[in-house]
Amino acid sequence: MLPGGVGNPDELRTEPRAVAFVRHFVQAGKPIAAICHGPWTLIEADGVRGHTMTSWPSLRTDLQNAGAKWEDRPVVRDGMLVTSRKPDDLPAFCTEMVKLFGEATGQAQPGTARTA
Repeated sequence: MLPGGVGNPDELRTEPRAVAFVRHFVQAGKPIAAICHGPWTLIEADGVRGHTMTSWPSLRTDLQNAGAKWEDRPVVRDGMLVTSRKPDDLPAFCTEMVKLFGEATGQAQPGTARTA
């Protein structure tokens, strides 16, 4: 889960070890969730090209320039990637993030039946 706000993502995207860590998740097809300005680190890790995403509105051009399709929706899931725009979207974002992480680990979600 890549944090939002402006400061945290701005610091993360300039830290080579953080970018390498995220790049590993991208290349390995592991689940990733990012909210607000969090996709900045994904851009640095070359993890947005070809994905449909959302973010804080001011990242729209950054994401499009990096090869993503940007949509103005509370939450967007594209494969193993979940993105969201802002704190008001946290309920939808958290629900989709937990669902994605549960699917990736083979865990049933609360209120859902798991079939063998």
